[in-house]
Amino acid sequence: MRIVRKSPCKVNLLLNILGRRPDGFHELETLMLPIPVCDTLEVERCEDPGIALTCSHPSLPTDSGNLVFRAAERFLAVLGSDVGLRIHLEKKIPLAAGLGGGSGNAANVLLALNELFGNPLEPGVVSSISAELGSDIPFFLQTGPALATGRGEQIEVLEPFDSLAGHSVLLIHPGFGVSTAWAYAQLAKSPELLNGAPGRARSLIERLRNEDLQTAASGFYNSLESPVLRKYPVLAEYQQFLRARFAAAVLMSGSGSSTFAVFPNESIARGAEEEFVEQFGRACWTAVVPL
Repeated sequence: MRIVRKSPCKVNLLLNILGRRPDGFHELETLMLPIPVCDTLEVERCEDPGIALTCSHPSLPTDSGNLVFRAAERFLAVLGSDVGLRIHLEKKIPLAAGLGGGSGNAANVLLALNELFGNPLEPGVVSSISAELGSDIPFFLQTGPALATGRGEQIEVLEPFDSLAGHSVLLIHPGFGVSTAWAYAQLAKSPELLNGAPGRARSLIERLRNEDLQTAASGFYNSLESPVLRKYPVLAEYQQFLRARFAAAVLMSGSGSSTFAVFPNESIARGAEEEFVEQFGRACWTAVVPL
């Protein structure tokens, strides 16, 4: 039996850092939205012992340096099984992009393995495993927008926002990544970014429920954006270009380096994508998808 799962990415409509925690992580509140740009995972049992991971992206490790491998290891340990596994990861989401590709892969391999073995682990156990592996991973165990708090592992699933219905998003990855550790380290130089005022996420949720997107978009925010844009001014140039094309919202996702822009419909988003490629060339990865 082989299980095939699509592994989507995400954008952060808001990422508000509230301070540094005693455990070394950062307390935060973030509003995340799944985006249907997907990697593909194929999982099956095999006779040979151990975990055999292959990946279409040559720069990704296929051992414990890969979150997918570690997630499979942890699943088998909790299950108390030493069966052999064969896993293939087909990558489409760019790396080091702030889109949560690796986190989504880890979450979906846990879900795929649980299905493969007949769902022996309760959802709470799968969620606990995912939180051990990484802060963003629990979000990808479900398929809707969500408010994440704590270090990002506490998930409150939300109903889809009517204000986003019918819109499309243009994703742009510049061809280089941003180190998450570096981005968070910059907060120490900016106390106003490190110690954000709590409640911005709840406020944005209410605005997205009660206002049109053009109005609510002023609440989109990312504590990590300004230091990243200072180091990589080309990203600020991209954002200026997108705003000039009447995007309702433009923001860096996560710790970067991807920028997303929300447009009223797919036609306008694709027009902006074509103009972007004409002006900046094809070095960037781009995608247009409906929300």
